Amino acid sequence: MKKIIFTLTLILAFVVTGFSQDVISSSGGSTPSYGGFSNEIHVNFLNLIWFGSLEVGYERYLSDDHSLEFKGFINDRFGINNEKNGKKYKTNSLQASLNFYFGKGNSGRFFLFPLAKLRLGDFEEPADGGGVQTTDMTAFILGAGAGYKWELSKNFAFGPFASVGRNFSDDVSDRFAGIEFNAGFNLGYRF
Repeated sequence: MKKIIFTLTLILAFVVTGFSQDVISSSGGSTPSYGGFSNEIHVNFLNLIWFGSLEVGYERYLSDDHSLEFKGFINDRFGINNEKNGKKYKTNSLQASLNFYFGKGNSGRFFLFPLAKLRLGDFEEPADGGGVQTTDMTAFILGAGAGYKWELSKNFAFGPFASVGRNFSDDVSDRFAGIEFNAGFNLGYRF
């Protein structure tokens, strides 16, 4: 299973890299931008405050209407579950998505995105009769989401997003569910 997930991740990385190079070269070699910026880094501060889960993203604008986004998750959770009653997530994840923006407003725009995510790690919880029960959380996840992004100032943007994904791990599906919901509120800096 881990070899399959690793292979799928490599294939996705090559496809995404090739696609972004085609977009840049077809635009005459110059780097596309949105609002004069080509890059954005952001953090999902809602998950950081609420769950202690760090979600950091980098977004590269390929044109005014779409961008390529990579996210890293430290202490990733299944959906929006907490760590109460002795439960402990020891998981990290990487996610890639392609964001499609709609509308021409300078103050804010709606976006949709397909995503691919790879989660590695374990979930621990107290077992019946003492001890610890461990669930292997390694999973490949495909899904889609939507969000809205407002521009606070020239360099700062923020907005909510939500996504739903299907994980392809029997262990995770048996313990939690096959469908996973995620949401948050990003604060980003454009440069």
